[in-house]
Amino acid sequence: MNLLAPVKSIMTTDIVSIAKNDPVKKVEDIFNEYKFHHIPVVESGKIVGMVSKSDYQFFKRGFNDDTSDKRMDSFRLRTYKVKEIMTTGLAILEPNAKINIALEIFKENLFHAIPITENQKLVGIVSTLDIIKHLADDLETVKKYELA
Repeated sequence: MNLLAPVKSIMTTDIVSIAKNDPVKKVEDIFNEYKFHHIPVVESGKIVGMVSKSDYQFFKRGFNDDTSDKRMDSFRLRTYKVKEIMTTGLAILEPNAKINIALEIFKENLFHAIPITENQKLVGIVSTLDIIKHLADDLETVKKYELA
């Protein structure tokens, strides 16, 4: 993998997003339907936050114990809003930013996904999994490790 290539070469563009006033139940539904771990929170096409699977699980754990009532859990999921559990203050990159910059952000922060914006509009997302997948699929890199 060329670490100086732009992040647009590895970013995911098929994005499922939510709004900050959506109920947390929608987060649960998305995580149950799709196999990803980050949902961008978008208002008028602009990124305003991110909900990770960890954010959701932390929220959910606060309600569950051995005596938990499933009806109350359902009520809470429908009552609480995304804005109450989303992460703000995100690292954001533009499509032409280099992959090595994304790696530095992942290395220095606790982020595992970076929204990619162009003219302040969300156009993609790069996650640590995207980088791992591209490394694993890079036959040239794999050959180098086989020779070592």
